[in-house]
Formats: sequence, C-alpha cells, structure tokens
Amino acid sequence: MWFLRWLIAFIPQPDIDRHLRSEDGETVEDRVPHHAVVYVRPALQMLVAVSIMVWGLFLSPEIAWLWFLVGLGLAGHALWLAMADHMDRFVVTNQRVFRVSGVFAQKRATMPISRILDITVEKPFLGRLLGYGHLVFESAAQEQGLRDIRFIGQPDERDRTIQGVVQRSGLRGPRPAR
Repeated sequence: MWFLRWLIAFIPQPDIDRHLRSEDGETVEDRVPHHAVVYVRPALQMLVAVSIMVWGLFLSPEIAWLWFLVGLGLAGHALWLAMADHMDRFVVTNQRVFRVSGVFAQKRATMPISRILDITVEKPFLGRLLGYGHLVFESAAQEQGLRDIRFIGQPDERDRTIQGVVQRSGLRGPRPAR
C-alpha cells in the first residue's frame, strides 16, 4: 500500500491556485475533475498493450521485438490519454469559471460568472447509472473553450454550485420590492 501512495505522489497535479486572483478576493468554490469513467478507455488500451507484449514472448525472437514495440507504443498512448484526462480540471470560483487542461503545454479558458446565461445538464443513460454527466454553457459569446464540460461527476450538484455562486454575486435572483 505504501508503494502505491509513493507512486501516486509522482503524478503531477494541475496548478489551479496560480490562476486565482487572490488580490481581488477570488476563492475556489469547486474543483471538478473528470469522472472515473474517462479512465476506462486508457485502462482497456493498457490491457491490450500488455496482452500484446506477453503474446510476443511466445513468438520467435525475430518477430517478438516488433510486437513488443507495438505494445509499448499502445501503452504509451494509453498513459497519455489517462494523463490528459487527469490534468483537465474545471474550476468554479466566486467570480468566474475556468478550465485548465494540457499535459506539457497548458490551455486555460475563462468565463466570468456574469456571462453565464444558461447551463444545460446532460445525463446520458449510462451517466445516470454511474453518476456522471455533461454541462453545456450558454453565454453571449457562443464559441469558447468553456461551452462543453464533459464527463463530470455529480452534474446536478455542480449546476447547483454554479447557480449558488451566480445568486450570491447578485447578478440574478429576486428583485427588491418597489
């Protein structure tokens, strides 16, 4: 068990805090990683890669190296897919929502809370069973990096969190009586 914890310590985490504007009082309301279902494809691909490499052990040495290289390439691709999903985070703050993604080169898309017009929660059948869904943001600028946030856990709770932040910011809600 200690070995697993030691190994996990080497997995890089996305640096969310460096993108916060603490001088303006910005605080994190929610950090949203992908649901575990996104790791099914890399896990299956890794299983195929290991199977190919083990199968290569039973072949003649003249051809086994080729199967080992194919398996190694497939395993590398599986690790890349898993790492890309791991480094993709959606963050809700008291002032904006933003998404940080990328393994070596990073990409960040930001939208102020005031620009969020509507949020659609999509839960496919399998997502309802496993507890994941997708958020689709509608804003004044339709083409942006934050339109679709896919494969997040507890999408209804994430929607309520964002609606609560919007409400507390005073942008929407009950109007004062005249």
